[in-house]
Formats: sequence, C-alpha cells, structure tokens
Amino acid sequence: MTMVHIDEPIPIHKIRDSFPSENSHHLGGTSDGRRYRTVFGGTSLEQSYGMLRQFLSEEGYEDLPLPADAAALTLFRHPPGRKAIKLFEEYGYVHYPIKIYFHPHLSKEHTLILYIYHENASDSLLHFHDRLPKI
Repeated sequence: MTMVHIDEPIPIHKIRDSFPSENSHHLGGTSDGRRYRTVFGGTSLEQSYGMLRQFLSEEGYEDLPLPADAAALTLFRHPPGRKAIKLFEEYGYVHYPIKIYFHPHLSKEHTLILYIYHENASDSLLHFHDRLPKI
C-alpha cells in the first residue's frame, strides 16, 4: 500500500464560519440559507442530547449556554397533559442562534430537533423570533 502525501491541508468548514447555502444538505441536515435543521435520535434522551452538544461544539457553537444535561433540558419540554392547547407555540430550549425542540411524536421521545440560524443573514434575529412580516 502506498501512502499519498498531501501538501495542503483539507479545509474543514464549521457551520458557524461558513453557513450552508440555500437548498443544501450538510452533515445530515438541510439548510434554506437562513436556517439549518438536523435531527438527533439516540437510544435515550441523554445520548441524543450528548450527540447534539458534541455537534454544536464541533460546528463552532461551543460558547453557547446550554442546559447542563438531558434532565435539565427536559425542564424546557411542554408540560404533560396540556398538549391539546398547544396549537402554534413550540416548546424546547431557545437561545439565539439555536433552538432545540423535542420531537412531537411520543414514539420518538428520545429524538431532538436542532435549528441553527444564520447569524450574519439580514434580519436574522427577526427571523429567529418569527417576527418578519408575512407576505
């Protein structure tokens, strides 16, 4: 077996430094150019949250305040027994530029949905808080 020597390092693009373009797929997620969405599903909520935290760290978001563990994250979950009144509002952990939601189907209770918003996009903060005028 012959080893090939490469003089130039292969660049690694973190999402925070190089946000995925519109209609692109990146690391198992999708992007519309303003918001990146991906899903983490492990055998337990602890495992899913661990994967999500590792992903955020590797993609340049290690400085964000996050719940300490999966037990703390569950404190942001919709209160049990009140699902009927939840019509429009999502429940989960929200801290600009990320949102972590629990999967709405109970059969996927260990699945977490992560949204990352493009911090350098115009009106990013308004988009994050869903305050842009509807056209």
